[in-house]
Amino acid sequence: MAILENSADAGTGASRMLENIRAITDEAFAHMRMDEFLDTLLERVREILGVDTAVVLLLDRQRRILVAAAAKGIEEEVRQAAQVPLGYGFAGRVAKELRPVYVPDVSVAGLYNPLLMERGLRSLLGVPLISGGRMLGVLHVGTLAPRRFTTDDTEFLQLAASRAALAVQSLQIRDERSGAMELQHSLVPAAPPDFPGAEMSARYRPGKADVGGDWYDVFPLPSGEIGIVMGDVAGHGIGAAVVMGRMRSTLRAYALDSDDPAEVLRKLDRKMQHFEPDATATVVYGVCDPGFERVRLSSAGHLPPVIAVPGEPARTVDAKPDVLIGIGAGVPRRTMTVELPPGGLLCFYTDGLVERRGASLNTGIDRLCAAVSAGPPEQVGAAVMAALIGREQAEDDVALLIVRRAPA
Repeated sequence: MAILENSADAGTGASRMLENIRAITDEAFAHMRMDEFLDTLLERVREILGVDTAVVLLLDRQRRILVAAAAKGIEEEVRQAAQVPLGYGFAGRVAKELRPVYVPDVSVAGLYNPLLMERGLRSLLGVPLISGGRMLGVLHVGTLAPRRFTTDDTEFLQLAASRAALAVQSLQIRDERSGAMELQHSLVPAAPPDFPGAEMSARYRPGKADVGGDWYDVFPLPSGEIGIVMGDVAGHGIGAAVVMGRMRSTLRAYALDSDDPAEVLRKLDRKMQHFEPDATATVVYGVCDPGFERVRLSSAGHLPPVIAVPGEPARTVDAKPDVLIGIGAGVPRRTMTVELPPGGLLCFYTDGLVERRGASLNTGIDRLCAAVSAGPPEQVGAAVMAALIGREQAEDDVALLIVRRAPA
């Protein structure tokens, strides 16, 4: 296609712009992967504007840098994983100023990325990718010969950037959600393992964020004892799920070194504070005897388990929680022992099960106790979910683990 130019013929200019807009908004983009979408969009932008290079850099918010995601005419940007800190060089300036930036002569512009100089570019035009008020990256084009980009050029590139930003945001959300759900499903057991002398049932239901930091775990120990974990990492989304995965693996490793739940949580806390200082979590860790007669528990700020024994109403375990994981280095942690008679049951859960807006936490725990009985775990789990969740879409994640000592 011809290079866009200013024209006295307003009708011709409007018609050409409309044709160009259609070229970057057709249905061919609808079902593409991120890399396919950006490659196709950049090729069309390059043809329409008659430029030699077109590049999209996406923002890595954690590291505050722009990373080359797609390129045409200068593919080495992607192959060499080119990156530009915010505020530096051409792309960094576009991202910082959040407006179109035109560089007529690259040789005197003080660019950060040497690849642009090595390619022999002379003129650059860049615009930010913005969607929903968030800066997602930068789209820029370049020419090997000096080029005076027109108002129409700039307007078209901004339209292309808006199209790219909407698609990138949608694809990022889709990919993040899919990746986080896969991660969460891989870390939360589909069903508790079978152990002689015990019956178990578990439920996991994501909240409105789809994924988060709630998890439960049940695993055998070399001593023949059984480790039981219920935890809740602060936050939602893939960030919380990633921290949860690291914490789960770390706790399992420390559980092999000590049979004292308080010591395991102490080591877990030390590790998290050193390597993940911004992460916090509540965790309750228990070690069950092989016959499930006794459970030794230590709680890092987690809600108390509910215990039910035959012939008695369910109640919370009388255990004072210690501080959360990630808060208070060197704070002592305690282990307590709970006796389970034949048919006795323990119910572990996260706050999404009992917390409700406008109601006290104690009210939710009372409702949970009323729903728990010393019956078969699968039936008890169904009764709990019916009583506390029902048809609601939970705001927060819900994890539930029920362990019963086999009846005599």
